[in-house]
Amino acid sequence: MIPGARRRDAHAMDEPLMAIHRHGADFWLARASVVVIAGLQLSMINDLAVGPRWLAPVLEVALLVPLSIGTAWTQSMAREAITDQHWAVVARARRLIRAAALVLTAIITAMNIAAVCELVRLMLAGHSHRTGATLLLDAMNLWITNVMAFALWFWSIDHGGPAARGLTAGGWTDFLFPQLRLGPPDCPPDWTPGYLDYLYVAFTNATAFSPTDTLPLTARAKLLMMFESAVSLLTIALVVGRAISIMM
Repeated sequence: MIPGARRRDAHAMDEPLMAIHRHGADFWLARASVVVIAGLQLSMINDLAVGPRWLAPVLEVALLVPLSIGTAWTQSMAREAITDQHWAVVARARRLIRAAALVLTAIITAMNIAAVCELVRLMLAGHSHRTGATLLLDAMNLWITNVMAFALWFWSIDHGGPAARGLTAGGWTDFLFPQLRLGPPDCPPDWTPGYLDYLYVAFTNATAFSPTDTLPLTARAKLLMMFESAVSLLTIALVVGRAISIMM
């Protein structure tokens, strides 16, 4: 239960609770990312999937549907919550949503890494019937999926995850954004990172192979960034390099 007054006025709402409403659209951006990832998996040219090509997208969408329904329900509950009991119900529901979202993200990541490994295996085995153009397109597909998957990871872990942020105690600060260091007047005093901020972190980490303006603070954040960089480096340096050499 959230400490404080038994009944909360919307105009006097705690800042962490205000952030829930401010970033409400982020949940739908994350769900849309899963749909895009499923589409990328279906559009692979070479057969790199674990099992049938449709297995991963169908499994991900099957998990996404109840996750989206639960998200819509908790967002509706959060808009109407005015007492500590109401917020306790929302907190419990969002903890379950976060757990399901982490499972979904883990499946996406595992499937993408397996596809990268299979593509590398095919290249090292010398399957010349697969043209450089198709390898290049599949490498770009896997790289984009890698960025979006780790954006979901970063967004899901920072401060205990968006579903529980402001509702439950604890939650380490995993990423130090420059806005958090600057403060007013250089940025709004109530600024908090949203999904697009984590997507930017994932993109820059995958291209620079290191942090840029946002620093990882915890061991889990550093390990995730290191893992994303390794997959990105493998895709760009080996797969794309080999594809270009075939086309030359």
